Amino acid sequence: MLQKIGFQPGINKQISETTAEGQWVDCDNVRFRYGTPEKIGGWKQLGTDDLTGAARGLHHFVNSLGRKYAIIGTNSILYAYSGGVFYDIHPIDTTTTLSNAFSTTNGSPTVTITFPSAHNMTDNDIILLDNFTTITNSNFSASDFDDKKFMVTSVPSTTTITITMPSNETGSGATTSGGIRIQHYYTVGPSVQGKGFGFGLGSWSGPAAGAVTTTLDGAINAAVTSITLSDASQFPDSGTNFIIIGSEEISYTGVSSNTLTGCTRGVAGTTAASHSDGDTVTNSTDYVAWGEAASGDLIVEPGMWSLDNFGDKAICLIHNNACFEWDSSSSNATATRATIISGAPTSSRHMLVSTPDRHLVFFGTETTIGDPLTQDEMFIRFSDQEDITEYTPTATNTAGTQRLADGSRIMGAIRGRDAIYVWTDTALFTQRFVGQPFTFAFAQVGTNCGLVGQNACVEVDGAAYWMSENGFFRFAGRLESLPCLVEDYVYDDINIESGNQMISAGLNNLFGEVIWFYCTSGSNVVNRMVSYNYFDSSPQRPVWTNGSLSRTMWKDSAVFGSPHATEYDAGTDSSFDVVGNTEGMTTYYEHEIGTDQNKNGVITAVTANISSGDFDITQARSAQGTQTGIATFKGDGEYLMKIRRFVPDFISQTGTTRVTLQLKNYPNDSQTGSPLGPFDITTSTTKVDTRARARSIAMKIENTAASQSWKLGTFRLDTQPDGRR
Repeated sequence: MLQKIGFQPGINKQISETTAEGQWVDCDNVRFRYGTPEKIGGWKQLGTDDLTGAARGLHHFVNSLGRKYAIIGTNSILYAYSGGVFYDIHPIDTTTTLSNAFSTTNGSPTVTITFPSAHNMTDNDIILLDNFTTITNSNFSASDFDDKKFMVTSVPSTTTITITMPSNETGSGATTSGGIRIQHYYTVGPSVQGKGFGFGLGSWSGPAAGAVTTTLDGAINAAVTSITLSDASQFPDSGTNFIIIGSEEISYTGVSSNTLTGCTRGVAGTTAASHSDGDTVTNSTDYVAWGEAASGDLIVEPGMWSLDNFGDKAICLIHNNACFEWDSSSSNATATRATIISGAPTSSRHMLVSTPDRHLVFFGTETTIGDPLTQDEMFIRFSDQEDITEYTPTATNTAGTQRLADGSRIMGAIRGRDAIYVWTDTALFTQRFVGQPFTFAFAQVGTNCGLVGQNACVEVDGAAYWMSENGFFRFAGRLESLPCLVEDYVYDDINIESGNQMISAGLNNLFGEVIWFYCTSGSNVVNRMVSYNYFDSSPQRPVWTNGSLSRTMWKDSAVFGSPHATEYDAGTDSSFDVVGNTEGMTTYYEHEIGTDQNKNGVITAVTANISSGDFDITQARSAQGTQTGIATFKGDGEYLMKIRRFVPDFISQTGTTRVTLQLKNYPNDSQTGSPLGPFDITTSTTKVDTRARARSIAMKIENTAASQSWKLGTFRLDTQPDGRR
């Protein structure tokens, strides 16, 4: 006879599929609403351009003129988005004018630029060229360079850089004239996070007795793997050893006479470069004094931003660097760039604007303003009220400082309903505005609950939600550990060691979801998500989902009416605005739009699925102990069951939805599909004949093509016991 089957909302991956009877055990691109699973909404690309690098900051605001802005900070460039267009508002670090400084080589796409003095650039920095008037002896024209952005390919020396053109030089070698202007963008940082080396990326200081040195016997380029020295007698000749020439560290594996063999160039994060005959060569293998570089647990954090707005001004902090402002209300705002905030700290980990009191607050910042060497990762500094240029406390202003006690560094902070929540790597603090003379009151409200990464927290309805290395937490007046039925699944496969700063949280307030995006083990880019539904959850039954949606940043619908998010593609280097990009690209999306992905007009399916735990049957018995012959679910598996048909039920459905019955007789068996399945269900399907037989059965609901969506109702199965064997 037909019987209804029902499942509890949320995914449970803490138990086996056999134990999870009456529960869901896996899903992708699915949410629960009113206790019922449904496919999530689709998304559409905003604008027609892909941005350079990985987005690590996103902020929405509406200025006093009613214009909506999204500020997007990648590890390469700061953008403002408005009206379907992206504008480059990145601050300029230095501007240099050069003459006859460009050189090319026939058959190569490389352009070498020579500066009269040290340029202080690194690989992957961005430069903007303009005032480029004349170039001769080259197939490249002035228009190939003028008013174009380039990514620095390499730094052969302190006074030279290279850039890469889309094609090879076919002329004899470029000659330029005129005062070419090179604008160097402020450096943000790497696109991903990784392991570093202590005290920088190369050996320095050296032993008290003095380092063993010699000189090069002949010039070398950046590619040679054998290096001849004037005297190699005091250089180790077995195992893997290291030398330093200039700023480049080189490993080698052998010594033949005075020649080092098996050389690997540009190790330990340094850059392979050309070196001249007679340059000093240092034996860095035997650097043993204080200051020696050593691989260890030091994390090289990705290039990140803290973004907020102070009225019409976008406030933009480069992680562990300076802070900038961009006035959106100026008459030509989109043609201007962010500029450094006068008087503000020049090196800070994080920043936000406190409201409604309007202080600009820096976290993990300098104890002496303007001196980056005094940066204290537990130190807080805030401006005078309504004045983001004044940070020196006086008797007549509200500027001030505070150092937190629990932890080794401040990880992040967000505004709450009546306080700022501040996390270190171990604890949670509140920062409340109390007025003069103290301005802010600080209180520790949680321990062993530190924030895993700067962006791994959100606030909604007066409650803060965040991810720690110890699990998921909530604070709404008291600290709570969020029960999580996918916790082992997430933490057993998350890249906590090298991916913590790339974990980001987002709020989808349309559906009551807090979402965390993270890197799985073995990945250095975001490729998974886990979400918590605070609408449908209860202490007894928390509602969690998991999936493969990969977004580096997410912002809710408060400003634009729908959520916006960024997706990073590390393997594609096309971007609309930078020549020679090697940092991947970011696509900017509007979510909860339609049923599919629309990327620049190309429609692809958003596939979604959900799978149940195993369920079996038993035979109900009367009080007298006689069999009634009626099969009931949540049985003990004593009897095999025969499923003759099922009656599908969808609350809503677009297109076709696929139903698969997964059969097995024992918990460790592999699942097999029913003989007549899988079954493609349309809105006109009334019943489905199955001819399935097994001791336990699981259901999988999915869509496989574009223009398909579904919201599950209550299915009914026609089952009967079919013996014990």
